[in-house]
Amino acid sequence: MATVKGEIVVNTERCKGCELCVPVCKEKTIAMSANLNSKGYHFASSINDDCNGCTNCALVCPDGAITVYRVKLKEEKVN
Repeated sequence: MATVKGEIVVNTERCKGCELCVPVCKEKTIAMSANLNSKGYHFASSINDDCNGCTNCALVCPDGAITVYRVKLKEEKVN
């Protein structure tokens, strides 16, 4: 079976730091940045490469600040 690898991209200027995305990420890929955007909010950021592309974070984001990309990885043949 092919596996799916995901990646999130956060529009840091659109993120208002509500943190709704953090608890819905089962892979613990998202955390709030220590940095601030131009509006003074701590924004969400990716902290590891464990994203599986489930899109939960993008679905709960009230500002549409998160985009999820998915890549289907090659299947390994088992003999």
